[in-house]
Amino acid sequence: MNTNITKIFTIKYPIVQGGMVWNSGWKLASAVSNAGGLGLIGAGSMYPDTLREHIKKCKAATKHPFGVNIPLLYPNIEELIKVILEEKVNIVFTSAGNPKTWTEILKKEGVIVAHVVSSTKFALKSEEAGVDVVVAEGFEAGGHNGREETTTFCLIPNVRQHISIPLIAAGGIATGEQILAALSLGADGVQIGSRFAATQESSANQDFKNLILDTKEGDTQLTLKELAPVRLIKNHFYNEVLQKYSDGATADELKDFLGKGRSKKGMFEGDLINGELEIGQVASLINSIPTVAEIFDELLVDFDEAKKRMLNF
Repeated sequence: MNTNITKIFTIKYPIVQGGMVWNSGWKLASAVSNAGGLGLIGAGSMYPDTLREHIKKCKAATKHPFGVNIPLLYPNIEELIKVILEEKVNIVFTSAGNPKTWTEILKKEGVIVAHVVSSTKFALKSEEAGVDVVVAEGFEAGGHNGREETTTFCLIPNVRQHISIPLIAAGGIATGEQILAALSLGADGVQIGSRFAATQESSANQDFKNLILDTKEGDTQLTLKELAPVRLIKNHFYNEVLQKYSDGATADELKDFLGKGRSKKGMFEGDLINGELEIGQVASLINSIPTVAEIFDELLVDFDEAKKRMLNF
């Protein structure tokens, strides 16, 4: 699986782990990098000092490339960028904001920049901003997502037609067969989130991991578009959000109800009733909590078997 993604990141397999808040600490990132992919520390759930600690621990745990994911709309973004540059992290994935804001600054420091988008329009804007890689994320993905509700199968070939830089497919990818499908649609690599959330190395709460195993088709929904669209498991909190909509709540009222720390409460602290539980539609395919190494073994075997099947057509 030698692609533009393996070349640009100097990794063995074109598999990137999503930088998921409250799931993607140094243990998960280093395990993915050690397995031959690209691990990402999810800085969106970290204060600057916490991020620095995770970067240092990740450096000690792997000699392979790893990166940091940063949602650009977070309030302490300047401090996080400072930590990244001081610790000489040379791969950064940005999301949830304008890539023009930081791309030039990061690239001047020798950082490889990837930006996550949910539409062809913003893929083009990212290329114009000078990013090295575009991550096109379909509607199936967990966590914060695009308002357009464009699926990965529709998004990837369209983005591929319009940009010339390396492209990573994200959203609804958890198996070797799905990796092959993404590459056949024009992607140079894949980003996998939900499958890695349910691993032994994930920093998510064990109760949340167990709940992922029970999540079936239709058990997640994209909501809160007035604030920042997010795909959630349908729990008590989600039902309360639905009631707010039924009552005609304004965006400000929804924001007040959401409050602060709702995702931490759910995914990190394990409050499955009142917490925000972010996971992708592909959770319905997840039925175990293995190690990252075991997942890579399974992905590679399934990928090869799927390729062989295709040769028989």
